[in-house]
Amino acid sequence: MHFSKLFALSAATLAFAHPGEKHDMKAVKREIHLRDALAARGQQGVNACSSSQAAQQVQQRSVARRAQTANELRSKRGITSAPQKWRRDLAALEKWEAINHNKTGLVHQGLNADAEIFGANTSSILTPTITDGPYYVWGEVIRQNVREEQYCDGVDVYLEVQYIDVNTCLPVQGALVDIWNANATGVYSGISTSGNYAADGWDSTYLRGIQETNEDGVVTFSTIFPGHYDGRATHTHLLTHLNSTINRNNGTLQVGTGSVAHIGQLFWNEVLRSAVEDTYPYTTNTQAVTTNADDMWSVLQASSAYDPFPEYIYLGDSLEDGLFAWIQIGINTTADYTDNSYYSIAAYYDETGGHQNTDSSAFGGGGSGSGDAMPSGSMSGAPSGSMGAAPTQSA
Repeated sequence: MHFSKLFALSAATLAFAHPGEKHDMKAVKREIHLRDALAARGQQGVNACSSSQAAQQVQQRSVARRAQTANELRSKRGITSAPQKWRRDLAALEKWEAINHNKTGLVHQGLNADAEIFGANTSSILTPTITDGPYYVWGEVIRQNVREEQYCDGVDVYLEVQYIDVNTCLPVQGALVDIWNANATGVYSGISTSGNYAADGWDSTYLRGIQETNEDGVVTFSTIFPGHYDGRATHTHLLTHLNSTINRNNGTLQVGTGSVAHIGQLFWNEVLRSAVEDTYPYTTNTQAVTTNADDMWSVLQASSAYDPFPEYIYLGDSLEDGLFAWIQIGINTTADYTDNSYYSIAAYYDETGGHQNTDSSAFGGGGSGSGDAMPSGSMSGAPSGSMGAAPTQSA
């Protein structure tokens, strides 16, 4: 762990990037040591079960599924050029980011059942839990495609996330997974506050959604490559609910049910980020860029045992063809971060639209986790018609 970098980040920088995202650095360091101790214990279980026949069958299905997905995505787009593959060895963060280390060139042998490409699991089986940031919205729409008609221009990303139980090495079925990230100009939907004003304010829902893991522990999202904003490296948020109830009348997550088993952020290779940001509309983003090496939370996510970067390919020979990315995340299904300070609800979305959670620490309140103010009943889906929101500022 690079604690010198971690402690060198000023509170002012973090507050500007994400108002309310403040943590006691000594407490964070203690939590990291505890997390690593638990991870070492969990790794023993992983080592014991990873070679089981059931675990090997899951891996074989994953290879076949990813290859088939890539082929289907390429066929749908009419792409015939060779896809481009970027690989990284599991190493220190700086080594992951070395340009010559990331690119291995074009894949010419085709994609069908390519175990070398699609068998790669880029995260260690025990991916750490970190903050959800202050812009988490309860009541996101249950949908696979989180792109909307407006304010979602950018490089298309088809993301597959697979959740594995670290105690059994088997898929985690029935988990409800939230995804959210900033748009190309670095603005989140559903939030209207200093540092992040989205047009349509609290009512906007773009690039947010929930999916339920299938029998192989897999969720997929059609989204875009996230834009950057001051003080944070480019990232995508994920949050995992277990044993939560879906309101079958409106297909939404019911308030107050289940546990929060994992909170994480995916980070993206610097070479890829630079290539994306040479395209429109990312070129209109005037905010300062923070590298992975200088980011507080990517440092926390990364070590010799943790790789927070998804594996990915260019579907064609250019970014305009889009990306297919995948990652496998190991979670302890008995964990519950509902009352953890890292779990903070900034807003909620119900049948009347989006609403600020005034008790959230992100906006001056003291609440976090289960202490946040929540509406009674269940969250509704998004209103009909266009749900897009535009950033009213680039910063």
